[in-house]
Amino acid sequence: MARMVILGSAAAVSDATHDNTHFILIGERDTPILVDCGSNPAGKIKNLGIDDDALQDVILTHFHPDHVSGVPNMLMHMWLLGRQTPLRFYGLHHCINRMEDTMMAYSWDEWPGFFPVTFHRIRERDNTPVLENADFRITAWPVKHFVPTIGLRIENKVTGNVLAYTCDTEPMPALDYLCKDADILLHEAAGRGVGHCSARQAGETATRVSAKSLYLIHYWVWNTDPTPLVEEARETYDGPITLCKDFDEYEF
Repeated sequence: MARMVILGSAAAVSDATHDNTHFILIGERDTPILVDCGSNPAGKIKNLGIDDDALQDVILTHFHPDHVSGVPNMLMHMWLLGRQTPLRFYGLHHCINRMEDTMMAYSWDEWPGFFPVTFHRIRERDNTPVLENADFRITAWPVKHFVPTIGLRIENKVTGNVLAYTCDTEPMPALDYLCKDADILLHEAAGRGVGHCSARQAGETATRVSAKSLYLIHYWVWNTDPTPLVEEARETYDGPITLCKDFDEYEF
């Protein structure tokens, strides 16, 4: 069965035991897919038994440091290890344009023997195709954050199960379509306010879309105990609730 492995669970302010939010999708028939890259995930992926060359697809949800700042380190890491396998990035124009500019600032075009990297720009529209391989079919919806941002609906093509990831967002109507009947609703819980949701609001969305389970991620950890977030979400959602932690693995 396909797995989602949490490589980081914290919101923008991380700490020693909670990295910034990013995760990897591991299927049964094709190569893994990395979602966001706030720090260099190469060491974590190696510990999962995934060869460096096996990672060939990366989705970037938006251009904020806690979601993309690890990309230059990851690319340099792979290059210095001698990678020659192509790597593909997917994201909105806003994000991909700035990611390319960032790499040019590091003069990556002058790194000798650098492996092929391609950037694929997706439309900022509801239910936009992102990528499809033998394991997953992934579509995107624009969500409401500080900069153009996408949430993801990930269908396991083997089981038909759906993982919906809200990414960073305020409550908004598009979440009803993005998250509808999700087997796993991976919902941010950074706190009520501009560009974000509270755990209580996450529970409201989970109830409204008839999600089968709710997983809280992208939460505040600095000098803060996040465990009460589960009870907060339970005020508005009576299904199973999990507080994601770094290195947790979930099947779907």
